[in-house]
Amino acid sequence: MTLPETPFERLLIANRGEVAVRVIRACRELGITSVAVYSEADRHAMHVRLADEAYLIGPASASESYLNIEKIIEVATRSGAGAVHPGYGFLSENARLARAVAEAGISWVGPPSEVMEEVGDKVRAKELAHEAGVPTVPGYAGDDESEERLREEAGKIGYPVLVKASAGGGGRGMRPVWRDEDFLEAVRGAKREAEAAFGEGSVFLEKLVENPRHIEVQVVADEHGNVVHLYERECSIQRRHQKILEEAPSPALDEDLRESLGDAAVRLAGVAGYTNAGTVEFLVDGEEFYFLEMNARLQVEHPVTEFVTGLDLVHLQLAIAADEPLPFSQEEVTSRGAAIEVRVYAEDPYTGLPSGGVLHGFKPPIGPGVRNDAGVEAGDEVSLDYDPMLAKLIVSGPGRQTAVQRLRRALEDYSVLGVTTNLSLLRRIAGEPAFAAGETATGFLVEHGLNEPVPEPPPSREALLLAAAGELSAANASYDGDPFEAGPWRLGGVTRLVYRGADGDEYAVEARRANRGGAWRLVVDGEASVVEVRTLADGEIRLAIDGHSLDGGFVMDGRSVLVSVGSSAWRLERPPPPDVDQTGLGAADQASLTAPMPGTVVKVLVGEGDEVEEGQTLLVLEAMKMEQSVAAPYTGRVRALPYSEGARVPGGAVLAEVEPAKES
Repeated sequence: MTLPETPFERLLIANRGEVAVRVIRACRELGITSVAVYSEADRHAMHVRLADEAYLIGPASASESYLNIEKIIEVATRSGAGAVHPGYGFLSENARLARAVAEAGISWVGPPSEVMEEVGDKVRAKELAHEAGVPTVPGYAGDDESEERLREEAGKIGYPVLVKASAGGGGRGMRPVWRDEDFLEAVRGAKREAEAAFGEGSVFLEKLVENPRHIEVQVVADEHGNVVHLYERECSIQRRHQKILEEAPSPALDEDLRESLGDAAVRLAGVAGYTNAGTVEFLVDGEEFYFLEMNARLQVEHPVTEFVTGLDLVHLQLAIAADEPLPFSQEEVTSRGAAIEVRVYAEDPYTGLPSGGVLHGFKPPIGPGVRNDAGVEAGDEVSLDYDPMLAKLIVSGPGRQTAVQRLRRALEDYSVLGVTTNLSLLRRIAGEPAFAAGETATGFLVEHGLNEPVPEPPPSREALLLAAAGELSAANASYDGDPFEAGPWRLGGVTRLVYRGADGDEYAVEARRANRGGAWRLVVDGEASVVEVRTLADGEIRLAIDGHSLDGGFVMDGRSVLVSVGSSAWRLERPPPPDVDQTGLGAADQASLTAPMPGTVVKVLVGEGDEVEEGQTLLVLEAMKMEQSVAAPYTGRVRALPYSEGARVPGGAVLAEVEPAKES
């Protein structure tokens, strides 16, 4: 596509992280000045470093910065931006921002505000689908949202049902319900979460289609009445309604069904008067499909479409915003090869709880058919204030089998140190035979047991050698004398390094000088090796072990040593020396339940002095716009509840104390 020479000279990106970096890189290609906005928490973020200009718009809280429409408009006007790109997330589907941008005389990279309002309201979007002759899931979306009426309608629809927020997306404000007795609490939880995430707590009901495929169709439409689709993406592998892996084309569609879905998406976009890039999402059950929702923005997974069509969607967006007609017809759009994307998050891969901290090491894979869309690099701080996605890994190949093989290899080469990531889960998914066979559905993780955590493997011998050699080398660099004289536990001329793994077991490495230069003789489990550190910098280390090279990651973080070898990473704790008094630690007479991250207590379900059963929910914490239930670890009595409903709590705060029941 050829853009006008200067569609606009300056583009403000009203977002952060990976998507802001993606748009900034497009600006560089097109000769457009990129204008970034940032919160105080993002002062040193990658998107700020890469942008041509950057403006502070508020404190860390998203409501006071990235969701502050007035501030964004003020910066857009002050910077002289000719257009605003909203990215995805935050205000990307907020019609008020689109309207405010237009009223300021600035181009909006997206559909008009009135169209956003219609397709963004899931109830109205279903009405548009009916007008376009697109099938929808049975449900209830009436004006009466009283709990009594919703419960009555759920009974008519028949369980299981899905309670869904009318606004927003990304799985926020969504609750599946299988039993009538659980219905009211699901409605209340969905409303609370939707209000917190989108400022709008309306909900509606749909019949829960169990274990369908989730397939979406990319559409683009210009201001001249042209609407085309760019084929589909399969997004079925999800956790709690949030996508984990996406691919194009879908391995489930034959050409007739593919054509039907594409035609349905184009019809809906036409009826809605849609312009710019958008996505129409469907649930597919066998040969039947149902309209789910329409996303009035660029999607996180847009790179897989770019790989198979050869089109740059951000370039297309900017051209359409500059009033350029689409330079191709539907017949001229082709799809070749296959592409797969996975989202790399700083989070526990099974609970989904975000992991913050310094990103000591970050080394994405490289190679043919491999693309990394990252919003961070080594040394960056991963904040708990925002979505924890670090990057997207996208691979492509001439066919799906090649793409799957490249995905497996790329994930094996991916190395991150300093924060917990979901890489282990992604590797399990990529290695699952059912995934290679294309047998995916929304229940994929549960069906194949991938939602259950697996124990972290004990540190390998190579990891222990790497940890010891790295620590000794670091000590040598920072100490004027012999590090063995200042070594942690020096016994009879031998330095003994002890590491504790995640399993609580301890692993010892004995070290003494080797006969040559800076090499050491390291002994693990009675087996000795001569180890020399060749390189140690920027979180990366290269060893020579008995003459053979080994590359890995190495970072010291307080009393922890973070190491990685290949696709495996470990946080090894250095236990205190034997003479440190540890009496009184680990008392088990009561349990303190702590906040895994900063958040707000939205509901307290028990009182101090109450008797509780093991697994009983005590309170609900809202963090990262998601609700987390805090349950009793065993039967006992609530001793203390330090925080009331509505209280803000810091990460690590004690939320409740439970005394175990006395044995009779």
